[in-house]
Amino acid sequence: MVTSPSVPRLVVAAPSSGSGKTTVATGLMAALARRGLSVSPHKVGPDYIDPGYHALATGRVGRNLDAYLCGPELVGPLFLHGARGCDIAVVEGVMGLYDGAAGEGELASTAQVAKLLRAPVVLVVDASSQSRSVAALVHGFASWDPEVRIGGVILNKVASERHEVLLREALDSTGVPVLGVLRRAPQVDTPSRHLGLVPVAERRTEAVEAVAAMASQVEAGCDLPALVALARGAGALSCAAWDAGAVLAPAAEALMNAAPPPAAGPAPRIAVAGGPAFTFSYAEHTELLTAAGADVVRFDPLRDEQLPEGTRGLIVGGGFPEVYAAELSANEPLREAVAELALSGAPVAAECAGLLYLCRELDGRPMCGVLDAAARMTGRLTLGYRDAVAVSDSVLAGAGERMRGHEFHRTVVEPGSGTGPATPAWGMRAPERRVEGFVQNNVHASYLHTHWAAVPGVARRFVERCRTS
Repeated sequence: MVTSPSVPRLVVAAPSSGSGKTTVATGLMAALARRGLSVSPHKVGPDYIDPGYHALATGRVGRNLDAYLCGPELVGPLFLHGARGCDIAVVEGVMGLYDGAAGEGELASTAQVAKLLRAPVVLVVDASSQSRSVAALVHGFASWDPEVRIGGVILNKVASERHEVLLREALDSTGVPVLGVLRRAPQVDTPSRHLGLVPVAERRTEAVEAVAAMASQVEAGCDLPALVALARGAGALSCAAWDAGAVLAPAAEALMNAAPPPAAGPAPRIAVAGGPAFTFSYAEHTELLTAAGADVVRFDPLRDEQLPEGTRGLIVGGGFPEVYAAELSANEPLREAVAELALSGAPVAAECAGLLYLCRELDGRPMCGVLDAAARMTGRLTLGYRDAVAVSDSVLAGAGERMRGHEFHRTVVEPGSGTGPATPAWGMRAPERRVEGFVQNNVHASYLHTHWAAVPGVARRFVERCRTS
Protein backbone atom coordinates (compact mmCIF):
# COMPACT_ATOMS: atom_id res chain seq x y z
CA MET A 1 0.00 0.00 0.00
CA VAL A 2 1.33 3.42 -0.99
CA THR A 3 1.16 6.10 1.69
CA SER A 4 1.64 9.59 0.30
CA PRO A 5 3.13 12.51 2.26
CA SER A 6 0.38 14.38 4.06
CA VAL A 7 -0.63 17.62 2.35
CA PRO A 8 -2.29 19.98 4.86
CA ARG A 9 -5.86 20.36 3.69
CA LEU A 10 -9.37 21.26 4.67
CA VAL A 11 -12.81 21.17 3.09
CA VAL A 12 -15.03 24.25 3.09
CA ALA A 13 -18.66 23.09 3.23
CA ALA A 14 -22.09 24.46 4.14
CA PRO A 15 -25.54 23.26 5.23
CA SER A 16 -26.96 24.35 1.86
CA SER A 17 -26.22 26.22 -1.33
CA GLY A 18 -26.14 29.99 -0.97
CA SER A 19 -24.50 29.95 2.47
CA GLY A 20 -21.31 31.63 1.24
CA LYS A 21 -18.87 28.75 0.85
CA THR A 22 -17.52 30.07 -2.48
CA THR A 23 -16.77 33.43 -0.88
CA VAL A 24 -15.08 31.78 2.11
CA ALA A 25 -13.18 29.13 0.11
CA THR A 26 -11.95 31.57 -2.54
CA GLY A 27 -11.14 34.23 0.03
CA LEU A 28 -9.26 31.73 2.17
CA MET A 29 -7.24 30.53 -0.83
CA ALA A 30 -6.31 34.10 -1.72
CA ALA A 31 -5.54 35.06 1.89
CA LEU A 32 -3.19 32.10 2.31
CA ALA A 33 -1.53 32.86 -1.03
CA ARG A 34 -0.97 36.45 0.14
CA ARG A 35 1.06 34.97 2.98
CA GLY A 36 3.42 33.27 0.57
CA LEU A 37 1.91 29.80 0.75
CA SER A 38 1.53 27.67 -2.36
CA VAL A 39 -2.19 26.85 -2.28
CA SER A 40 -3.76 23.96 -4.19
CA PRO A 41 -7.39 24.78 -5.13
CA HIS A 42 -10.05 22.11 -5.57
CA LYS A 43 -13.81 21.95 -6.13
CA VAL A 44 -16.14 19.07 -5.29
CA GLY A 45 -18.45 18.14 -8.16
CA PRO A 46 -18.60 18.94 -11.88
CA ASP A 47 -18.65 22.75 -11.60
CA TYR A 48 -16.39 24.51 -14.13
CA ILE A 49 -16.86 28.10 -12.97
CA ASP A 50 -15.73 28.20 -9.34
CA PRO A 51 -12.32 26.73 -10.27
CA GLY A 52 -11.73 29.80 -12.43
CA TYR A 53 -12.05 32.02 -9.36
CA HIS A 54 -9.87 29.60 -7.41
CA ALA A 55 -7.19 29.93 -10.08
CA LEU A 56 -7.27 33.72 -9.73
CA ALA A 57 -6.91 33.36 -5.98
CA THR A 58 -3.96 30.98 -6.05
CA GLY A 59 -2.22 31.27 -9.42
CA ARG A 60 -2.70 27.52 -9.91
CA VAL A 61 -5.14 25.51 -12.01
CA GLY A 62 -8.40 24.85 -10.19
CA ARG A 63 -9.21 21.13 -10.22
CA ASN A 64 -12.40 19.16 -9.66
CA LEU A 65 -12.92 16.17 -7.39
CA ASP A 66 -16.03 14.30 -8.52
CA ALA A 67 -16.72 10.87 -7.09
CA TYR A 68 -19.56 10.27 -9.55
CA LEU A 69 -17.77 11.18 -12.78
CA CYS A 70 -14.42 9.65 -11.82
CA GLY A 71 -15.30 7.14 -9.13
CA PRO A 72 -14.42 7.36 -5.41
CA GLU A 73 -11.15 5.54 -6.04
CA LEU A 74 -9.76 8.48 -8.06
CA VAL A 75 -10.59 11.26 -5.59
CA GLY A 76 -7.39 10.79 -3.59
CA PRO A 77 -5.05 10.33 -6.58
CA LEU A 78 -6.49 13.34 -8.44
CA PHE A 79 -6.22 15.44 -5.29
CA LEU A 80 -2.57 14.51 -4.83
CA HIS A 81 -1.89 15.22 -8.51
CA GLY A 82 -3.22 18.74 -8.16
CA ALA A 83 -1.55 19.32 -4.79
CA ARG A 84 1.97 18.31 -5.86
CA GLY A 85 4.50 20.70 -4.36
CA CYS A 86 1.91 22.76 -2.47
CA ASP A 87 2.01 23.92 1.14
CA ILE A 88 -1.73 23.58 1.73
CA ALA A 89 -4.91 22.65 -0.11
CA VAL A 90 -8.40 24.10 0.14
CA VAL A 91 -11.35 22.11 -1.20
CA GLU A 92 -14.63 23.91 -1.83
CA GLY A 93 -17.67 21.70 -1.39
CA VAL A 94 -20.84 21.48 -3.44
CA MET A 95 -24.45 22.14 -2.37
CA GLY A 96 -25.10 21.08 1.25
CA LEU A 97 -22.47 18.98 3.04
CA TYR A 98 -24.40 15.72 2.75
CA ASP A 99 -26.03 16.34 -0.66
CA GLY A 100 -24.84 14.10 -3.49
CA ALA A 101 -25.99 12.38 -6.66
CA ALA A 102 -29.77 11.93 -6.59
CA GLY A 103 -30.77 8.50 -5.37
CA GLU A 104 -27.15 7.44 -4.77
CA GLY A 105 -26.77 7.99 -1.03
CA GLU A 106 -23.60 9.87 -0.14
CA LEU A 107 -22.03 9.38 -3.59
CA ALA A 108 -20.45 12.60 -4.92
CA SER A 109 -21.31 14.55 -1.76
CA THR A 110 -18.89 16.88 -0.05
CA ALA A 111 -19.05 14.61 2.99
CA GLN A 112 -17.90 11.61 0.95
CA VAL A 113 -15.01 13.56 -0.55
CA ALA A 114 -13.97 14.81 2.90
CA LYS A 115 -13.90 11.23 4.15
CA LEU A 116 -11.96 9.99 1.13
CA LEU A 117 -9.42 12.78 1.68
CA ARG A 118 -9.35 12.30 5.47
CA ALA A 119 -9.78 16.06 5.64
CA PRO A 120 -11.37 18.20 8.37
CA VAL A 121 -14.44 20.22 7.38
CA VAL A 122 -15.06 23.90 8.01
CA LEU A 123 -18.80 24.55 7.99
CA VAL A 124 -19.89 27.93 6.61
CA VAL A 125 -23.25 28.87 8.18
CA ASP A 126 -25.50 31.67 6.95
CA ALA A 127 -26.47 33.13 10.31
CA SER A 128 -28.48 36.03 8.94
CA SER A 129 -31.85 34.83 10.26
CA GLN A 130 -31.00 32.94 13.43
CA SER A 131 -29.30 33.16 16.80
CA ARG A 132 -29.54 30.27 19.30
CA SER A 133 -30.87 27.90 16.65
CA VAL A 134 -27.43 27.90 15.05
CA ALA A 135 -26.28 25.51 17.77
CA ALA A 136 -28.92 22.93 16.84
CA LEU A 137 -27.99 23.20 13.18
CA VAL A 138 -24.25 22.79 13.80
CA HIS A 139 -24.80 19.97 16.30
CA GLY A 140 -26.92 18.11 13.75
CA PHE A 141 -24.35 18.44 10.98
CA ALA A 142 -21.47 17.49 13.28
CA SER A 143 -23.19 14.37 14.64
CA TRP A 144 -24.95 13.09 11.50
CA ASP A 145 -21.97 11.07 10.25
CA PRO A 146 -19.27 10.29 12.86
CA GLU A 147 -16.74 9.73 10.06
CA VAL A 148 -17.06 13.38 9.00
CA ARG A 149 -14.98 15.64 11.21
CA ILE A 150 -16.41 19.15 11.57
CA GLY A 151 -13.30 21.02 12.68
CA GLY A 152 -14.85 24.45 12.99
CA VAL A 153 -17.53 26.90 11.92
CA ILE A 154 -17.35 30.17 10.03
CA LEU A 155 -20.41 32.34 10.63
CA ASN A 156 -21.43 34.31 7.56
CA LYS A 157 -23.71 37.35 7.15
CA VAL A 158 -23.56 38.28 10.81
CA ALA A 159 -25.49 41.51 11.35
CA SER A 160 -23.76 43.11 14.34
CA GLU A 161 -21.50 42.63 17.33
CA ARG A 162 -24.55 41.76 19.47
CA HIS A 163 -25.61 39.15 16.91
CA GLU A 164 -22.11 37.67 17.00
CA VAL A 165 -22.17 37.41 20.80
CA LEU A 166 -25.49 35.52 20.70
CA LEU A 167 -24.19 33.11 18.07
CA ARG A 168 -20.94 32.42 19.91
CA GLU A 169 -22.75 31.82 23.20
CA ALA A 170 -25.07 29.33 21.53
CA LEU A 171 -22.21 27.46 19.85
CA ASP A 172 -20.21 27.10 23.08
CA SER A 173 -22.35 24.08 23.97
CA THR A 174 -21.59 22.23 20.73
CA GLY A 175 -17.83 21.92 21.20
CA VAL A 176 -17.30 23.08 17.61
CA PRO A 177 -15.00 26.12 17.58
CA VAL A 178 -15.87 29.33 15.77
CA LEU A 179 -13.00 29.97 13.35
CA GLY A 180 -14.40 33.07 11.71
CA VAL A 181 -17.17 35.65 11.65
CA LEU A 182 -17.99 37.53 8.45
CA ARG A 183 -20.26 40.54 8.29
CA ARG A 184 -22.60 41.19 5.38
CA ALA A 185 -20.44 42.51 2.53
CA PRO A 186 -22.21 43.15 -0.79
CA GLN A 187 -18.95 44.34 -2.35
CA VAL A 188 -17.77 40.72 -2.65
CA ASP A 189 -20.92 39.51 -4.35
CA THR A 190 -20.35 38.15 -7.83
CA PRO A 191 -22.98 38.02 -10.59
CA SER A 192 -24.63 34.68 -11.27
CA ARG A 193 -26.04 33.02 -14.35
CA HIS A 194 -28.29 29.95 -14.21
CA LEU A 195 -26.95 28.06 -11.16
CA GLY A 196 -23.44 29.49 -10.99
CA LEU A 197 -21.20 32.52 -11.13
CA VAL A 198 -20.38 34.30 -14.35
CA PRO A 199 -17.06 32.80 -15.57
CA VAL A 200 -13.85 34.69 -14.88
CA ALA A 201 -13.05 34.96 -18.60
CA GLU A 202 -16.16 37.12 -19.11
CA ARG A 203 -15.32 39.65 -16.38
CA ARG A 204 -11.65 39.30 -15.52
CA THR A 205 -11.04 42.80 -14.12
CA GLU A 206 -14.12 42.67 -11.90
CA ALA A 207 -13.31 39.08 -10.90
CA VAL A 208 -9.82 40.04 -9.77
CA GLU A 209 -11.31 42.81 -7.64
CA ALA A 210 -13.94 40.46 -6.21
CA VAL A 211 -11.33 37.84 -5.25
CA ALA A 212 -9.21 40.53 -3.58
CA ALA A 213 -12.26 41.67 -1.60
CA MET A 214 -13.00 38.08 -0.57
CA ALA A 215 -9.42 37.69 0.65
CA SER A 216 -9.60 40.88 2.69
CA GLN A 217 -12.90 39.85 4.24
CA VAL A 218 -11.51 36.45 5.25
CA GLU A 219 -8.33 38.04 6.61
CA ALA A 220 -10.35 40.44 8.72
CA GLY A 221 -12.88 37.93 10.02
CA CYS A 222 -11.19 34.52 10.22
CA ASP A 223 -8.52 32.96 12.43
CA LEU A 224 -6.03 32.02 9.71
CA PRO A 225 -3.47 30.37 12.05
CA ALA A 226 -6.23 28.17 13.50
CA LEU A 227 -7.42 27.21 10.01
CA VAL A 228 -3.88 26.29 8.95
CA ALA A 229 -3.43 24.26 12.13
CA LEU A 230 -6.69 22.45 11.39
CA ALA A 231 -5.51 21.67 7.86
CA ARG A 232 -2.28 20.21 9.23
CA GLY A 233 -4.31 17.69 11.20
CA ALA A 234 -5.51 15.90 8.06
CA GLY A 235 -4.57 12.22 7.85
CA ALA A 236 -2.19 10.57 5.40
CA LEU A 237 -3.63 9.17 2.17
CA SER A 238 -3.00 5.57 1.17
CA CYS A 239 -2.70 6.16 -2.55
CA ALA A 240 -0.34 7.58 -5.16
CA ALA A 241 -0.82 10.75 -7.17
CA TRP A 242 -2.59 10.40 -10.51
CA ASP A 243 -0.34 10.80 -13.53
CA ALA A 244 -1.54 11.12 -17.14
CA GLY A 245 1.48 9.36 -18.58
CA ALA A 246 1.25 6.49 -16.12
CA VAL A 247 -2.46 5.79 -16.73
CA LEU A 248 -1.84 5.74 -20.49
CA ALA A 249 1.12 3.37 -20.24
CA PRO A 250 0.56 0.05 -22.06
CA ALA A 251 0.42 -1.95 -18.81
CA ALA A 252 -2.20 0.37 -17.30
CA GLU A 253 -4.36 0.32 -20.43
CA ALA A 254 -4.13 -3.46 -20.64
CA LEU A 255 -5.55 -3.65 -17.11
CA MET A 256 -8.50 -1.63 -18.38
CA ASN A 257 -8.91 -3.98 -21.38
CA ALA A 258 -7.98 -1.16 -23.72
CA ALA A 259 -4.51 -1.93 -25.06
CA PRO A 260 -3.32 1.08 -27.09
CA PRO A 261 -2.56 0.89 -30.79
CA PRO A 262 1.08 1.58 -31.66
CA ALA A 263 1.90 5.27 -31.96
CA ALA A 264 3.66 6.41 -35.12
CA GLY A 265 4.48 9.62 -36.91
CA PRO A 266 4.65 13.19 -35.64
CA ALA A 267 2.41 14.51 -32.89
CA PRO A 268 -0.98 15.44 -34.36
CA ARG A 269 -2.02 19.01 -33.63
CA ILE A 270 -5.32 19.19 -31.75
CA ALA A 271 -7.02 22.58 -31.49
CA VAL A 272 -8.97 23.20 -28.28
CA ALA A 273 -11.49 26.05 -28.20
CA GLY A 274 -11.13 28.56 -25.36
CA GLY A 275 -11.80 32.22 -24.67
CA PRO A 276 -14.90 33.69 -22.99
CA ALA A 277 -17.41 31.61 -24.98
CA PHE A 278 -15.87 28.21 -24.17
CA THR A 279 -14.61 28.21 -20.60
CA PHE A 280 -15.68 24.72 -19.47
CA SER A 281 -12.83 22.22 -19.44
CA TYR A 282 -11.01 19.93 -17.04
CA ALA A 283 -7.22 20.34 -16.90
CA GLU A 284 -6.74 16.57 -16.98
CA HIS A 285 -8.13 16.39 -20.53
CA THR A 286 -5.29 18.45 -21.97
CA GLU A 287 -2.79 16.53 -19.85
CA LEU A 288 -4.12 13.22 -21.18
CA LEU A 289 -4.09 14.40 -24.79
CA THR A 290 -0.49 15.55 -24.40
CA ALA A 291 0.51 12.29 -22.72
CA ALA A 292 -1.13 10.39 -25.58
CA GLY A 293 1.18 12.18 -28.02
CA ALA A 294 -0.80 15.20 -29.18
CA ASP A 295 0.36 18.76 -29.75
CA VAL A 296 -2.44 20.69 -28.02
CA VAL A 297 -3.01 24.30 -29.13
CA ARG A 298 -5.71 26.63 -27.82
CA PHE A 299 -7.62 29.16 -29.90
CA ASP A 300 -10.43 31.66 -29.27
CA PRO A 301 -13.46 31.37 -31.59
CA LEU A 302 -14.39 34.97 -30.77
CA ARG A 303 -11.05 36.35 -31.95
CA ASP A 304 -9.28 33.90 -34.26
CA GLU A 305 -10.47 33.74 -37.84
CA GLN A 306 -8.64 30.49 -38.62
CA LEU A 307 -7.88 27.28 -36.80
CA PRO A 308 -4.25 26.83 -35.70
CA GLU A 309 -2.06 25.87 -38.64
CA GLY A 310 -1.79 22.13 -39.10
CA THR A 311 -4.89 21.26 -37.04
CA ARG A 312 -5.69 17.54 -37.31
CA GLY A 313 -8.42 17.39 -34.67
CA LEU A 314 -10.76 19.75 -32.86
CA ILE A 315 -12.24 19.84 -29.35
CA VAL A 316 -14.94 22.37 -28.46
CA GLY A 317 -16.00 22.20 -24.83
CA GLY A 318 -18.72 23.85 -22.82
CA GLY A 319 -19.51 27.40 -21.85
CA PHE A 320 -22.16 29.98 -22.56
CA PRO A 321 -22.18 30.42 -26.35
CA GLU A 322 -25.68 31.89 -26.24
CA VAL A 323 -24.16 34.97 -24.59
CA TYR A 324 -21.79 35.33 -27.54
CA ALA A 325 -24.01 33.99 -30.31
CA ALA A 326 -23.80 37.22 -32.33
CA GLU A 327 -19.99 37.37 -32.14
CA LEU A 328 -19.56 33.67 -32.89
CA SER A 329 -21.88 33.99 -35.86
CA ALA A 330 -20.07 37.09 -37.12
CA ASN A 331 -16.77 35.18 -37.27
CA GLU A 332 -17.70 33.60 -40.59
CA PRO A 333 -14.14 32.67 -41.63
CA LEU A 334 -13.70 30.47 -38.56
CA ARG A 335 -17.15 28.92 -38.91
CA GLU A 336 -16.24 27.93 -42.45
CA ALA A 337 -12.87 26.57 -41.33
CA VAL A 338 -14.54 24.38 -38.70
CA ALA A 339 -17.05 23.08 -41.24
CA GLU A 340 -14.26 22.30 -43.72
CA LEU A 341 -12.24 20.47 -41.07
CA ALA A 342 -15.21 18.31 -40.12
CA LEU A 343 -16.04 17.64 -43.78
CA SER A 344 -12.46 16.51 -44.37
CA GLY A 345 -12.96 13.69 -41.87
CA ALA A 346 -10.80 15.13 -39.09
CA PRO A 347 -11.93 14.06 -35.60
CA VAL A 348 -14.13 16.61 -33.82
CA ALA A 349 -15.41 16.28 -30.24
CA ALA A 350 -17.93 18.79 -28.89
CA GLU A 351 -19.62 19.03 -25.49
CA CYS A 352 -22.73 21.09 -24.73
CA ALA A 353 -21.73 24.59 -25.92
CA GLY A 354 -19.58 22.91 -28.54
CA LEU A 355 -22.63 21.00 -29.73
CA LEU A 356 -24.52 24.27 -30.18
CA TYR A 357 -21.60 25.81 -32.09
CA LEU A 358 -21.58 22.90 -34.55
CA CYS A 359 -25.30 23.25 -35.27
CA ARG A 360 -26.74 25.00 -38.29
CA GLU A 361 -27.97 27.87 -36.12
CA LEU A 362 -28.29 29.06 -32.52
CA ASP A 363 -31.25 31.28 -31.67
CA GLY A 364 -31.63 32.02 -35.37
CA ARG A 365 -27.98 33.03 -35.91
CA PRO A 366 -25.84 30.99 -38.31
CA MET A 367 -23.29 28.68 -36.68
CA CYS A 368 -20.85 26.21 -38.22
CA GLY A 369 -23.42 24.00 -39.95
CA VAL A 370 -21.54 20.78 -39.28
CA LEU A 371 -24.78 19.26 -37.96
CA ASP A 372 -28.18 19.63 -39.60
CA ALA A 373 -29.79 20.87 -36.41
CA ALA A 374 -31.04 24.12 -34.88
CA ALA A 375 -30.36 25.09 -31.26
CA ARG A 376 -32.28 27.56 -29.16
CA MET A 377 -32.48 28.81 -25.60
CA THR A 378 -35.45 27.77 -23.45
CA GLY A 379 -36.66 28.52 -19.94
CA ARG A 380 -36.18 24.91 -18.85
CA LEU A 381 -33.06 23.83 -17.00
CA THR A 382 -31.69 20.36 -17.71
CA LEU A 383 -29.35 19.41 -14.88
CA GLY A 384 -27.96 16.23 -13.37
CA TYR A 385 -25.59 13.31 -13.48
CA ARG A 386 -26.06 10.76 -16.25
CA ASP A 387 -25.08 7.12 -16.71
CA ALA A 388 -24.59 6.64 -20.46
CA VAL A 389 -23.69 3.96 -22.98
CA ALA A 390 -22.21 4.73 -26.40
CA VAL A 391 -24.78 3.98 -29.10
CA SER A 392 -22.31 3.95 -31.97
CA ASP A 393 -18.60 3.77 -32.59
CA SER A 394 -17.08 7.24 -32.50
CA VAL A 395 -13.83 9.12 -32.03
CA LEU A 396 -14.43 8.95 -28.25
CA ALA A 397 -15.86 5.52 -27.56
CA GLY A 398 -16.75 2.16 -29.03
CA ALA A 399 -20.37 1.07 -29.23
CA GLY A 400 -21.50 -0.34 -25.91
CA GLU A 401 -18.86 1.41 -23.82
CA ARG A 402 -20.18 2.98 -20.64
CA MET A 403 -19.36 6.49 -19.45
CA ARG A 404 -20.67 8.72 -16.71
CA GLY A 405 -21.34 12.39 -17.34
CA HIS A 406 -23.21 15.51 -16.33
CA GLU A 407 -25.75 17.71 -18.12
CA PHE A 408 -26.24 21.42 -17.42
CA HIS A 409 -28.01 23.58 -20.01
CA ARG A 410 -31.10 25.61 -20.88
CA THR A 411 -31.15 24.85 -24.58
CA VAL A 412 -32.68 22.32 -26.93
CA VAL A 413 -31.31 21.01 -30.22
CA GLU A 414 -33.81 20.11 -32.92
CA PRO A 415 -32.56 17.94 -35.80
CA GLY A 416 -33.41 18.97 -39.34
CA SER A 417 -36.19 17.35 -41.32
CA GLY A 418 -33.79 15.23 -43.37
CA THR A 419 -32.64 11.94 -41.91
CA GLY A 420 -28.97 12.82 -42.49
CA PRO A 421 -25.96 10.62 -41.74
CA ALA A 422 -25.93 11.23 -37.95
CA THR A 423 -26.72 8.61 -35.30
CA PRO A 424 -27.20 9.22 -31.54
CA ALA A 425 -24.07 9.49 -29.42
CA TRP A 426 -25.34 8.20 -26.09
CA GLY A 427 -28.10 6.08 -24.68
CA MET A 428 -28.96 7.18 -21.15
CA ARG A 429 -29.49 4.43 -18.61
CA ALA A 430 -32.23 4.52 -15.95
CA PRO A 431 -33.91 6.71 -14.94
CA GLU A 432 -33.42 8.84 -18.10
CA ARG A 433 -33.80 6.12 -20.77
CA ARG A 434 -33.35 8.28 -23.85
CA VAL A 435 -30.83 8.80 -26.62
CA GLU A 436 -28.88 12.02 -27.05
CA GLY A 437 -26.22 13.67 -29.17
CA PHE A 438 -24.85 13.11 -32.66
CA VAL A 439 -22.20 10.86 -34.21
CA GLN A 440 -21.53 11.78 -37.82
CA ASN A 441 -18.42 10.53 -39.61
CA ASN A 442 -15.64 11.54 -37.19
CA VAL A 443 -17.75 14.11 -35.33
CA HIS A 444 -18.98 13.40 -31.80
CA ALA A 445 -21.28 16.10 -30.42
CA SER A 446 -23.31 15.80 -27.24
CA TYR A 447 -24.71 17.67 -24.25
CA LEU A 448 -22.89 15.28 -21.93
CA HIS A 449 -19.90 16.67 -20.02
CA THR A 450 -17.44 13.88 -19.19
CA HIS A 451 -14.23 13.60 -17.19
CA TRP A 452 -11.60 11.65 -19.09
CA ALA A 453 -9.54 10.79 -16.00
CA ALA A 454 -12.13 8.05 -15.42
CA VAL A 455 -11.66 6.70 -18.96
CA PRO A 456 -8.17 7.75 -20.10
CA GLY A 457 -8.42 5.53 -23.17
CA VAL A 458 -10.71 8.20 -24.64
CA ALA A 459 -7.73 10.52 -25.05
CA ARG A 460 -5.64 7.77 -26.65
CA ARG A 461 -8.46 6.89 -29.03
CA PHE A 462 -9.00 10.50 -30.08
CA VAL A 463 -5.29 11.16 -30.66
CA GLU A 464 -4.85 7.99 -32.72
CA ARG A 465 -7.86 8.91 -34.85
CA CYS A 466 -6.19 12.28 -35.45
CA ARG A 467 -3.03 10.49 -36.56
CA THR A 468 -4.81 8.27 -39.05
CA SER A 469 -7.67 10.41 -40.39
